[in-house]
Amino acid sequence: MLWLLLLIVIIGVAGYLRLGLLQSTWMIGAWLVVSMFAGGISGWMWLLWLPILLIITVINLPDLRQKLISKPAMGLLKANLPQISRTEQEALDGGNVWWDAELFSGKPDWKRLRDLSMSTLTVEEQAFIDGPVNKLCAMLDDWQISHKLQDLPPFIWDYIKEERFFGMIIPKEYGGHGFSALAHSQVVMQISGRSTTAAVTIMVPNSLGPGELLMKYGTEDQKDFYLPRLAIGKDIPCFALTGPEAGSDAGSIPDVGIVCRADFEGEKDVLGIRLNWEKRYITLAPVASLLGLAFQLYDPNELLTDEVFSSKEVNDGIERVGDHIGITVALIPTNTPNIKIGTRHFTLNNPFQNGPTWGEDVFIPMEWLIGGVDNVGKGWRMLVECLGEGRGISLPALSVGAAKVATRYTGAYARVRKQFGMPIGQFEGIEEPMAEILGNTYMMDGARKLTTTALDQGQRPAVVTALLKYTLTQKMRMITTHAMDIQGGSGICLGPSNYLGRGYQAIPVAITVEGANILTRSLIVFGQGAIRCHPYILKEMKATQENDLTALDNALFSHIGFVISNISRSTWFGFTNAVFESPGTPLTRKYYRGLTRLSADFAVLTDYALLTLGGNLKRKERLSGRFADILANMYMCSATLKHFEDQGEPEADLPLLHYACQTAIHDAQQAMLAVFYNLPFSVIAKSLRFLMFPFGKPFSPPSDKLIHEVAKLALSPSATRDRLTEGAYFTDDPEDRMGRMEHAFNLAIETVEIEKKFKKIFKNGELSERMHTDRIEEGVKKKLISKDEGKQLLANYLAMREAIKVDDFTEEEFQRG
Repeated sequence: MLWLLLLIVIIGVAGYLRLGLLQSTWMIGAWLVVSMFAGGISGWMWLLWLPILLIITVINLPDLRQKLISKPAMGLLKANLPQISRTEQEALDGGNVWWDAELFSGKPDWKRLRDLSMSTLTVEEQAFIDGPVNKLCAMLDDWQISHKLQDLPPFIWDYIKEERFFGMIIPKEYGGHGFSALAHSQVVMQISGRSTTAAVTIMVPNSLGPGELLMKYGTEDQKDFYLPRLAIGKDIPCFALTGPEAGSDAGSIPDVGIVCRADFEGEKDVLGIRLNWEKRYITLAPVASLLGLAFQLYDPNELLTDEVFSSKEVNDGIERVGDHIGITVALIPTNTPNIKIGTRHFTLNNPFQNGPTWGEDVFIPMEWLIGGVDNVGKGWRMLVECLGEGRGISLPALSVGAAKVATRYTGAYARVRKQFGMPIGQFEGIEEPMAEILGNTYMMDGARKLTTTALDQGQRPAVVTALLKYTLTQKMRMITTHAMDIQGGSGICLGPSNYLGRGYQAIPVAITVEGANILTRSLIVFGQGAIRCHPYILKEMKATQENDLTALDNALFSHIGFVISNISRSTWFGFTNAVFESPGTPLTRKYYRGLTRLSADFAVLTDYALLTLGGNLKRKERLSGRFADILANMYMCSATLKHFEDQGEPEADLPLLHYACQTAIHDAQQAMLAVFYNLPFSVIAKSLRFLMFPFGKPFSPPSDKLIHEVAKLALSPSATRDRLTEGAYFTDDPEDRMGRMEHAFNLAIETVEIEKKFKKIFKNGELSERMHTDRIEEGVKKKLISKDEGKQLLANYLAMREAIKVDDFTEEEFQRG
């Protein structure tokens, strides 16, 4: 028995320390030899251990191992691995892996995350936010934009161009600002709280607009001509990808370009492309002067053979399939003959310019392709690599902007709005959604900052930006819905005083664009992440496709060791709750331990799903979505811990940290349990569940006490409230639709003691007037309160009434509207 316990310890230590399969088998082999000579193994026990000794021998003889194990494994992999399409392969090749790979590893390197130097704004970037951005926010009247004009007013368009808002990402040498990803995010976040229409108008030219495509892939002539014009708004760009038959499945676009020769602008026999397309949902298309277009390129007459392809088949990894070259991207002036553009879609009362475009037999020269003729067929790769800007910067920034506005102003509303003689924010029924608003805003901002830091440092984490987009836009939906519930009638009545309604209407837009959330969650995050981020799956797939037995052998046995290690770690953490892990600080350590445990469990479950489902995992979208939820919550919690530590671990922010981390870890646990119930071979899956959670569910959601502590942060001024809402546009101007909330909030705080005194006087029966204003006047006349106190009470009351007011309209106005 002692020798058996020693073996278990050896296997456990080898797995926990990740010694690798070969090192582990040497240790087990050494144990067998020592046991034999020490008498630990004798008699019939040899019959049991002899096969194990033979397996250890085979594993440690590479030539024999390849012949007996790896070669048959290659046959099985060829038969069961899913076929990867060309567009899927290009998506996998686009971008890189980053912290997502650490979470997939089962053993995150927390030092790597904690030592990461976060991005900060430069002096120039901060000056732009303090100056032009603040001024623009003050100028924006969203009711005028969304109801009266159905567009930004001309002076706003002029100001945006004058201050080069369209050139935030364009380098300074081309007349742009050359801002960091963080600065780009801060600008969008601040503007989005004032007007979704203005934010979207500015977002698009700074993401897939097609300024980024030009910067990365354009020829020098294209950059020199177009980038300065885009920076100052002389050209308004749009990018057309989505069409009636190709939405989420953008890689299957049916729009066609045929390589041909034609006369063009007085020049004879020009090599070019004749295009036909139908696109829709294209932001800025109705006002665009420059159209970025994605289409399928065909070369039936092989006119590009001499121009591009060294042979008839291959150009820099792009393979022709018959006459089909692949998705290609062009940049076309919208005044080109046969282009139809200018009509608009009506996007849920948020009238940013968005509409369809058509082209019929439009001829363009090859020089209009982004990057020129050398980039034919590379369009999908180009798009995938650039899509991260929208997913990782613009839409998350918009989401956080909406969350910060709800935190600040709905919190203020909950403080000044009274029912049953007390602020509604003090009711437990309001505290619960209020805590969700604050806790999730804290988590979202941490994730936004961490991701923009990665982008600023040259990372292009496609999986992270995809999960960030779907997670933050979903949280924005939840937060805005809670804010509407708290504000009640003042939220649902549209008008000049309503700061929340148009943002609420715009939520489905953010949910849908840049990859619909349903698709992103159920197909992309885990579907691509399991291949991209897993340390061995992609290596095994490539080795199998290339018939490289040696490479497959190395990857396969490393993978087996990886699985054994994670099972060992997961089991150990299940029984010890990872108490011997020591990352982080005393305030954050328990959450690092929880994430370490979940990461090991996640790695085991990922390999189990890949092993048992193989290619079918690609079609198990509900299961894939649950895996995506686990990964997303682990990432959000990681970002929250980083955010808290980088802010100096302020004690006053601890309720936010606890709420955010407990929510994320609990949600990851619940998604993991749902995975267990839906895995094949339920007996094995239940056994794994026992090893991972031997004592039941270890993680709980936030308690009622914590919910109360978080919610009350919204009801009084504090450094925590300011930190939580930092970067959004704030004003206490009582004439502003948002400022009136802050103004009333400030007055309510200033008059707390006077209100208590006045309420006591009224309860004692010393006042007889029924109307509140008359009662205040009576109190002053009877000298129960001073004139100054009366003025403060009256100002507070009037500010409260202004904060809670709703708009109304005549029948004539309704008919005009």
